[in-house]
Amino acid sequence: MLNIFRDTIIDTLKLIPFLFIAFLIIEFIEHKISSKNKKIITRGKKYGPIFGSLLGAIPQCGFSVMATNLYITRIITLGTLISIYLSTSDEMVPILMSQNVGLITITKILLIKIFIGLIYGIIIDFIIRKKRKKEQKENYHICDNDHCHCDKSIIKSTIKHTLNILIFIFISTLVINSALTYIGEENVSKILLKNSIIAPFIASIIGLIPNCGASVILTKLYLSNIVSFASLIGGLLTGSGSALLVLFKENKNIKENIKIALILYVIGASSGLIIEIIQRLT
Repeated sequence: MLNIFRDTIIDTLKLIPFLFIAFLIIEFIEHKISSKNKKIITRGKKYGPIFGSLLGAIPQCGFSVMATNLYITRIITLGTLISIYLSTSDEMVPILMSQNVGLITITKILLIKIFIGLIYGIIIDFIIRKKRKKEQKENYHICDNDHCHCDKSIIKSTIKHTLNILIFIFISTLVINSALTYIGEENVSKILLKNSIIAPFIASIIGLIPNCGASVILTKLYLSNIVSFASLIGGLLTGSGSALLVLFKENKNIKENIKIALILYVIGASSGLIIEIIQRLT
């Protein structure tokens, strides 16, 4: 139990700079940016999925958390958020490198995730662009919910928001880490059904676990030849670190949160299934 507690603290502390930067950006935009600059940001949103899919692939899970906060305040689009979630690689790259996995394999996984994130991000933004323009007229501010008198101090407000989220993430992560530890990787591998066509659907559910440990488990199971490459991709596509925890905590629109999680799952599971079918046919 002590190891679980220690690992949870480490996982939580890693998120501090990303959370702080995200809230600082949000506070700055809410307080300082002029209407002209807001228009520039809005116009640049159509390129969001491109940058999001590339930045999300950087080996860490904090960027997806930061992106979640930026989406909640409508600084980035839903397509950009989904592209970041899909391309997020968190702990996968370091684990593969530590096991001397070839650079070609690592690059292949990253490119697949980036490509899928980019394509679906663009498609989602294209479909909902008109609807989103209407919703953007509503100015959502984090401070409206927290009643923190943000107009007095940007730094003070940023620290408060960061601490509130950290406490929530710590408690949730502790529960998840404890559950994963007591269930055990062997039991997880039995559930994943490697040789079954539905394996990517199960792996994608594992990936949805709001914790960086999900990618760790999936990567280790892949290296141990317990899950297939297709299942690995499906699970890694749905894995976005602690981002979903932040989304459900901060975004008060529960229906929207569920919709985002379902979109993420459908894309991850279907992509894994397609790869599985291609591999069986070749």
